[in-house]
Amino acid sequence: MIRYFLFFFLLISSSSLLAQKDSLLSKFEFAGDFRFRIEQDWSSRKSNGEFRTNRSRLRYRLRTGFKYQYNEHTEVGVRLRTGNPRKQQDPQLTLGDGFKEFGTLPIALEKAYLQSEWNSIKFWLGKNTFPFQKQNELFWSDNLFPEGVHISKTIALNQTWNDQIAFNVGHFIMNARGGAFKQDSYFQGFQIVSQHFKDRFSIWPSLYLFRNIQNIPDGAATYFLDYSIFSVGGYLKLSKSPLVQVEMDWYKNLEDYSSNDSIPQDLQGQKNGLTMALSYGKLTSKGDWLLEITYANLQRYSAVDFMAQNDWARWDYSSFDSPDGRLTNLKGIEFTIGTKIAENITLKTKYYNVQQLVALGEFKENGQRIRFDVDVTF
Repeated sequence: MIRYFLFFFLLISSSSLLAQKDSLLSKFEFAGDFRFRIEQDWSSRKSNGEFRTNRSRLRYRLRTGFKYQYNEHTEVGVRLRTGNPRKQQDPQLTLGDGFKEFGTLPIALEKAYLQSEWNSIKFWLGKNTFPFQKQNELFWSDNLFPEGVHISKTIALNQTWNDQIAFNVGHFIMNARGGAFKQDSYFQGFQIVSQHFKDRFSIWPSLYLFRNIQNIPDGAATYFLDYSIFSVGGYLKLSKSPLVQVEMDWYKNLEDYSSNDSIPQDLQGQKNGLTMALSYGKLTSKGDWLLEITYANLQRYSAVDFMAQNDWARWDYSSFDSPDGRLTNLKGIEFTIGTKIAENITLKTKYYNVQQLVALGEFKENGQRIRFDVDVTF
């Protein structure tokens, strides 16, 4: 009798443990993506008039992570990615570009955060996705994940002309200096997002305060400066089916650099930026197509150049031993065509043609680039 009792007890205990394990696993959500890229650069002139060597590259990126749903309000998230940890704007790796033949790959922690949402208020702490509304990477790269705290509040209005309004506030530390908080390199963001006419029109005025920012990234700074960038972004959906959308972003740096002797005179007033885009279609479901053309005119201090994208050209800080890009002080176009061949596979081709606004040497830099991407999510 005792043996049967023990057997029954062990059976119940193991079932309970398995149930607890299943319950715990159900709180985890795993996801990832893989990108393969073919890229060609040509006609890229340097500031001394010489041309960079035409370049062909095969590139890839792998990201994977999880979310843990602690309760109905709170989650914890972590994500890893391949990529040079020093190259914040570009996590892609180039085939054959390792330090050793078939050597190991560099891997970095991309996200680590705690996020909670109560009714219409949401906040997160840690390192997470850029939380402010944006529609391209010309001001802030999608590959940069700020560290700090963010709070947002959304108010549903449900009026004929006004759907909702949201408020975003955040404080993020870029480089802790080991002293008082005000001595850190940091930025603060303030944004109001207003949505109208059942999401046919949206506009978001924003103010970004960057403080104690190095002029050159990765420890090569020769001086520090502030940026106070006021921005207005928005879109208008001319048609919802098929989707035809017009986008615009305008930037103005309110800082006065006229008394800063470290900044060349012909760059002191370069503080405005404008981007415009027209798109047809979207990439949501299998069989979808997207056509888009984007124009950008970004003066030198309309954004922090090593926080913005580095896709449009081969301009970087390599002469200062930094792999980061310097993609402001430019005008150019991006043409995109893409399609979704499966629910989890997207094909996209992009062409870039870029020219410098103010020459940093005897000649203005320029360049052309074309890319073909295969993105797979899992």
